[in-house]
Amino acid sequence: MKERLSREAVAMRAAKELFDGAVVNLGIGIPTLVSSFVPEDMDVIFHSENGMLGFGPVVTAEEFMEKADIDLINASGQFVTPLPGMSFFHHADSFLMIRGGHVDISMLGVVEVSEKGDLANWMQPGRGVGNIGGGMDLAFKAKKLIVLTEHTNKEGKPKIVKQCSMPLTAPRCVDLIVTDVAVIEVTKDGLIMKEIAPGWTPEDVQVITEARLNVAADIKVMEL
Repeated sequence: MKERLSREAVAMRAAKELFDGAVVNLGIGIPTLVSSFVPEDMDVIFHSENGMLGFGPVVTAEEFMEKADIDLINASGQFVTPLPGMSFFHHADSFLMIRGGHVDISMLGVVEVSEKGDLANWMQPGRGVGNIGGGMDLAFKAKKLIVLTEHTNKEGKPKIVKQCSMPLTAPRCVDLIVTDVAVIEVTKDGLIMKEIAPGWTPEDVQVITEARLNVAADIKVMEL
């Protein structure tokens, strides 16, 4: 079996999509790891639906006693590092920022994503319940939506499908998919595989993908 990238490596690759001055919202799961991989010379402003703006990386186990503040948590419930100028506000104001189009990039986890960029990420298969949180608002109003995920679920079934079987968070909203084996762009002409993990071929990735993948002419190995 070919080796897949770790969750941290997926977050590292996704961090390459950030830019200086960007306002970025990170969803539950792999996306919250991205705050720990921002280039040192880049100023990124992280936003959270719970009413926090301008926080730093996730607090490591070694830093816990010195830096952890039980009131400063990200979407995954992880403690985050405070930064100078960090601000706090009402939950409703946080959603106004999203709905007002002030979030440049949203990075979310995914249960399924379709070949048209439909996103399903708020209800887990078999549970029958879910919590959409700010996912719908971010999917519609963030200027760019990137999903970070393992390429297949725990049962080995594809997460990138022709049509979502789970309830949608939002239709045709995803711009880029970063998985543990590939980077795929969503376009009006279909899905374009632009990068693959080391040791993988485009054919390998297609085997574990239900949707059809078009291979970019300049496809390259993922750089972290």
